[in-house]
Amino acid sequence: MPVVESRGARHTRRFWPPWAGLATGMFLAMVLAVLASVIPLPYAILKPGPATDVLASHDGGDGQQTPRIAIDGAPTFPTTGSLEFTTVRVEGGPGFPVNAWDLLTAWLSPAQDVYHVDELFPQAATQEQVAEENKAEMAGSQQEAAAVALRALGQEVPQVVVVRQVVKGAPAEGELQAGDVIVSIGGAAARDSTAIRTAIQGVTPGDTVEVVVERSGAQVTTHPDTGKADDGRTVLGIVLGVDYKLPFSVKIDVGNVGGPSAGLMFSLGIYDKLTDGALTGGSVIAGTGTIDEKGSVGPIGGIAQKMVGAREGGATFFLAPADNCAEAAGREPSGLQVVKVSTFDDALAAVTAIGKGNTSGLPHC
Repeated sequence: MPVVESRGARHTRRFWPPWAGLATGMFLAMVLAVLASVIPLPYAILKPGPATDVLASHDGGDGQQTPRIAIDGAPTFPTTGSLEFTTVRVEGGPGFPVNAWDLLTAWLSPAQDVYHVDELFPQAATQEQVAEENKAEMAGSQQEAAAVALRALGQEVPQVVVVRQVVKGAPAEGELQAGDVIVSIGGAAARDSTAIRTAIQGVTPGDTVEVVVERSGAQVTTHPDTGKADDGRTVLGIVLGVDYKLPFSVKIDVGNVGGPSAGLMFSLGIYDKLTDGALTGGSVIAGTGTIDEKGSVGPIGGIAQKMVGAREGGATFFLAPADNCAEAAGREPSGLQVVKVSTFDDALAAVTAIGKGNTSGLPHC
């Protein structure tokens, strides 16, 4: 930069060449661009994920084709068509921060949605905790799907309530263990999780309660103390779950996919494999929705992204939980007929109708 001493004065004056302002602006823009690409932001982005056919086989890791739904101990039947569960790719959240460029791209895409991370993930959750929770939810959804499908076929499927987790430092720690099957609490039979919670609320916080469990094939009587929650409820500090005693083996392999939202499509896939003939009639049908032991279909997240993923995967019909219809309305991809379902029976009736070509009367969102 030239420096010129003016005559008649004992000071210097700096002259900026014409290109200096442009260069400074470009430099600042580059700095901002770098900062925008490296500064993590507290947002998560939902994007369409792949659709997976539960009726198909896949490479089991040894070069051999393995069915995604493997049934052992009962006759199965060949089928055609596809029953696809849909997924969402999540960018952001614990361990996977996004930056300003990611957000800009998402905001410009009609197939992507942006949320604050607190709307999707528990505060202070780690990447490992989220993955573990998703894995547990997937395992639970598979068991419930098998129970629903088998009961629809007239099979008896007893269920038991188990201790999934004992909270560290909780009153039950040292007395109850993860994997314990609860037989009774305070003399009341543990018919289901509701009966167990009712029995616990009948105990005064701080008192000891008798809990009979089945552990390693033997009945064990325990006497844990109870505690008091912030809202006054009596608590043991355990997380309950339900296990089903299936009459034969049903195993589902979907790799590293987590969460409970594939439950509906699992139940339909199991039902199809256990019945003669192709339930879909050769159609490609995708869908989503949780399933509970009574066959109720529950809402899920990312319905818009899952519809896009379904259509990209070749589906022409999509089973959507009734509680997601308001969110799905207006965002259906072209060529995809969205069918509203509230129960497994609704979904089974819809797939059967599609398989027979009777699609005009299908309920829609």
